[in-house]
Amino acid sequence: MALPTLRIIGFIIGIFLITLAVSMTIPMLVLVIFERTGDLPAFLRASTITFLAGLALVIRGRPEQVQLRPRDMYLLTVSSWVVVCIFAALPFVLTLRTSYTDAFFESMSGITATGSTVLSGLDSMSPGILIWRSLLHWLGGIGFIGMAVAILPLLRIGGMRLFQTESSDRSQKVMPRSHMVARLIVSAYVGITLLGSLAFWSAGMSLFDAINHAMSAISTGGFSTSDQSLAKWSQPAVHWVAVMVMILGSLPFTLYVATLRGHRKALIKDQQVQGLLGLLLVTWLVLGTWYWWTTNLHWLDALRHVALNVTSVVTTTGFALGDYSLWGNFSLMLFFYLGFVGGCSGSTAGGIKVFRFQVAYILLKANLNQLIHPRAVIKQKYNGHRLDEEIVRSILTFSFFFAITICAIALALSLLGLDWMTALTGAASTVSGVGPGLGEVIGPSGNFSTLPDAAKWILSLGMLLGRLEIITVFVLCIPAFWRH
Repeated sequence: MALPTLRIIGFIIGIFLITLAVSMTIPMLVLVIFERTGDLPAFLRASTITFLAGLALVIRGRPEQVQLRPRDMYLLTVSSWVVVCIFAALPFVLTLRTSYTDAFFESMSGITATGSTVLSGLDSMSPGILIWRSLLHWLGGIGFIGMAVAILPLLRIGGMRLFQTESSDRSQKVMPRSHMVARLIVSAYVGITLLGSLAFWSAGMSLFDAINHAMSAISTGGFSTSDQSLAKWSQPAVHWVAVMVMILGSLPFTLYVATLRGHRKALIKDQQVQGLLGLLLVTWLVLGTWYWWTTNLHWLDALRHVALNVTSVVTTTGFALGDYSLWGNFSLMLFFYLGFVGGCSGSTAGGIKVFRFQVAYILLKANLNQLIHPRAVIKQKYNGHRLDEEIVRSILTFSFFFAITICAIALALSLLGLDWMTALTGAASTVSGVGPGLGEVIGPSGNFSTLPDAAKWILSLGMLLGRLEIITVFVLCIPAFWRH
């Protein structure tokens, strides 16, 4: 790879690091407000180190007349995510005196909005660390939206090609210029965060807790300010606010752009949104009725518990209202399956994404009809787009390597001595971005702190692979990529 290309990639990463360093002033301000200034020097050192590293990459300036090719975007995407996580771990090391392995795991979980954690004692933890964890979620969420909308379609990886270039009048007006789209996406993201904060606050949370949970919910991350997660707040309004904000974070942000530009039915008419909301509603009703039938809870209380936990898993957020792994074998298996679904393409959610399941159903239906009518010409369309061979190939490739990645990581974890439940659900939850796994160790009532360091590094890789749609990382392993 040419030196000018590496310079411009380094320049962009430097800007990211400077932004990260500036973001560390927010925990410092929180520490001053809460009069917990003992951690202030640690955050100041972390911010200074990060800023100097970014400045070193930026100070030489941007190379002139150098344009990044699509293949260069792979390296930029992966390297920027890794480098930012490396420096985002510094506040955990300097403040909590934790090992760098745990700090990197926590920062990777934060930036990728996974929600797996190695920290405990959150109820009495420094407010600076708590807001930093939530802020990592928030920054990672908006970063992934930008990547999903602008970069992944260019690399023939993301599903946003099915939602961007429809020949209808609506889509042509929604996506006129990239900078305008980016500004509207950021406006929607910030606006939902503010509304979520006010809603959590009005529902009974303190303002500090409300801001943290709003940033965590809109990014579908899952970090909380309590070891009990949302079970700490008994107010039903808090739980329903969390459900709504998680759903908003799992919808395509390009459709928020369409809504802001006057196309009020853009969200309602989208096939992917309809599929996600339909899945959630049916699962709420079925599992909620079953949970009510097997417990002494009122039906509305059972529905609330189910709605929050199911929405959290399907949107890959990671909040929990009690330990749903103790509900019985049926719910245990169902939650394991739901962890693979994910939200919509172009949202902050992880997983396989709803549209891939919908496209798979369309292909299955078309193939069955082809068997009945061999000479028929069957048109396959999704969301107004014709499903060409390239789109089908990309979906099949991603789905195959998604499954292979989980299997490989689970096998590696089992070689380290982890039981099969921890190994399998740990691999699935980190690659899908769900956060907590299942079982006594890493379930909703546990965390990842007791795992060996090697397992944490493997799971950190799983978070990165899942967040960047896997193929983005795998392509860097091909020798041909590095040839001139």
